[in-house]
Amino acid sequence: MRAASAQAPNAVVLIRPHHFRPNPQTAADNTFQSEADHDVSREAYDACTRVAEALRAEGVRVHLFEDETDTHPDSVFPNNWFSTHAGGRVAVYPMYAPNRRGERRADVIEMLKSEYRVQEVIDYSGLEPDDLFLEGTGAMVLDHVSRIAYAVRSHRCDPVLVERFCTVFGYEPVVFDAADPDGVPIYHTNVMMCIGTDIALIGLDSIVGDVRREQIAQRIRDTGRTLVPLTADQVASFAGNAIELRDHNGERILVMSETARRSLSDEQAQVISASCRILALDVAPIELAGGSARCMIAGIHLDPR
Repeated sequence: MRAASAQAPNAVVLIRPHHFRPNPQTAADNTFQSEADHDVSREAYDACTRVAEALRAEGVRVHLFEDETDTHPDSVFPNNWFSTHAGGRVAVYPMYAPNRRGERRADVIEMLKSEYRVQEVIDYSGLEPDDLFLEGTGAMVLDHVSRIAYAVRSHRCDPVLVERFCTVFGYEPVVFDAADPDGVPIYHTNVMMCIGTDIALIGLDSIVGDVRREQIAQRIRDTGRTLVPLTADQVASFAGNAIELRDHNGERILVMSETARRSLSDEQAQVISASCRILALDVAPIELAGGSARCMIAGIHLDPR
């Protein structure tokens, strides 16, 4: 395996929910979401605990925060409200669903400032009253090496804000449309796409328009990555919702759910494993809310103090 890269952080933030449930305010545009037939809050709490323990066992530094409130059903997905960037920069984002806006936490930002070198926090959340939304690394899949921000247009991803973010943080915006087989727009880019150091998992068939589909595929190839195309069924199984991290040896691991791992073909798994080891985690209760392993993990791309 090749050496670690800026794409794969070695530290993360997790939020452990005490009152998790699928969010009724996000169900309208999140077709990945399912109804729970019983109270899954304890199961979700345990799933988050398993993720934290598994990552720590790999040598990943895990900052685990508790959400004991019962007003933020999606708080287990912190990657939507903040992101961190090399050079000491942090972005805070405007959220589409009103009951998600309270997920933003000063204690998380203060921890980042105390444990890592943070030079600047840029807060876009004040744009919510103008109905402008950009839900972090759910809305954008960031290539931290080639400095590209891939983003699917949606209620949660305003192209104007993508442009603004890219201008400030130094990324090239690549905005496109994507939909599921029924023509329903994909709600978050990171459910259909994952950028690793050497590979890119992407539901190419979800991209609207043959020309645009090939443009996106070629843009990824131009960065030197191997494409791993995902079928619609694999996207629905959260195979695109993965994140590359670094273990205690500095080697790369691709973290995804067991649901996602089971959906991969042997050939796809071999291509991925040539670049990074697959770490599959049981987060089935969390997936009821329409997000999976990557959504749970906010990577820290900051230098430690």
